[in-house]
Amino acid sequence: MWFPRLASDRVLRGQALDAPFVLTLRQGNSDRLHCLNARAEAAGLHRGMSLADARAFCPNLVSRPARPEHDARFLAALRRWAMRYCPWVGLEGADGLVLDVTGAAHLWGGEGTMLADMRARAARAGLTLRLGLGGTRGAAWARAHYGEGEEPLEALPVAALRLDEAICTPLQRLGLRTIGDLSNTARAPLVRRFGPEVLLRLDQALGAVPEAVSPRSDPPHYGVRQTFPEPIGLVADVMAATARLLEALCHKLRQHEAGARRLMLTLRRVDQGSQQVELRLAAAMRDPARILPLFERGVAEVDAGFGIDQIRLEAIVVERLPARQHGFAPARHGAEQLNDLITRIGTRIGLENVLRFLPADSHIPERSFIIASAAYSAAESGWSCPRPRPLRLFPPEPVAGTGSRPPMRFRWRRMALETARATGPERIAPEWWLNDENWRVGLRDYWRVDTRQGRRLWLFHTPQNPGWFVQGEFA
Repeated sequence: MWFPRLASDRVLRGQALDAPFVLTLRQGNSDRLHCLNARAEAAGLHRGMSLADARAFCPNLVSRPARPEHDARFLAALRRWAMRYCPWVGLEGADGLVLDVTGAAHLWGGEGTMLADMRARAARAGLTLRLGLGGTRGAAWARAHYGEGEEPLEALPVAALRLDEAICTPLQRLGLRTIGDLSNTARAPLVRRFGPEVLLRLDQALGAVPEAVSPRSDPPHYGVRQTFPEPIGLVADVMAATARLLEALCHKLRQHEAGARRLMLTLRRVDQGSQQVELRLAAAMRDPARILPLFERGVAEVDAGFGIDQIRLEAIVVERLPARQHGFAPARHGAEQLNDLITRIGTRIGLENVLRFLPADSHIPERSFIIASAAYSAAESGWSCPRPRPLRLFPPEPVAGTGSRPPMRFRWRRMALETARATGPERIAPEWWLNDENWRVGLRDYWRVDTRQGRRLWLFHTPQNPGWFVQGEFA
């Protein structure tokens, strides 16, 4: 199955366009045509042509940038669709599929009926499809690309053997234009001049050398379920069933060295209604003993109705979690307890609302940290700061005072304070590449002031515009 316009058909399936259309890829310093629809090919455009030349030939050309990653996902979806015809389906390049229909064609009434059904379904889906049928993988590829149907291989050009253009052109100059001409030529001179690839491709197409179809394996599905002969409704019974499902699910996760980040517990009632309990974890886990208690709050709020007859547990979001050595890293126990705590709090207020402070690369006090979600960020050891910073930071608050040293007496927040000891100054310059209103005034000289009343404040003085401000308080 060859989809010659896979990329453009994917884009145009959702919208009709009666005009020449192309997808472009950036190559070097120019945009070049990557995939064209039928109207663009009829206008004389071809793949690899520069977009500027294409617009000169076709002024009404419509273009968009290509998305190869989207095309790959679309081809993977087509592979799953093609499994309706046989279970052995693999990828053939970036725009094709290869199917081993041995023993499956009779289920469709023969190979001709099966191919007709493929064409009809592809046409209804808005896809351009060319099919090739053969006893070997190479023969099927050749007929799909150079002669749809069951034409004799000997009549097809040598390019149908999946050879590079650098090899096909010299062969044609020697008069070897078809596969039949090539098969009737002495093999030893061909190997000496063109290498073993030519004969390898020829033998694969003719069946002398086997070429297996390697189907792409589906990703593992992390879901388990249990059906009950009699409905259940007690929380203890639901939790016991969930524990059994967790054991099976975590065993599968352990086999693939993966961990669950989001779990969905679906409870189906006897009236065909269903309720779901979603659990979002602060870290990837596969330990049933740690995960099970986190379901208690959600399960307790479920309305069982007249009873629950089926429970399904599925890991919706899975992350890689390699196996690690136990017994030599006792510090991991504290990290696991913290993740469990974040998960418990997140089930109540939302996991995205549990935040943590992380250090940022800036010497400006207000920019020396960022706030990130605790569940999706790793804790760091601490700030790299040559001088101590206050535990509390707040916007600068003016205080009365003159001179370049902290005032001996000043008022702050309606409190009369006296300076007992002052340490400083620490000069901090503004980051000129950032547009910050608070730092446009220029330099700041910071002082650590211990007052006789017990308050330990962080004051700064602005030399260019003399004034004193309090910005933080030490513990």
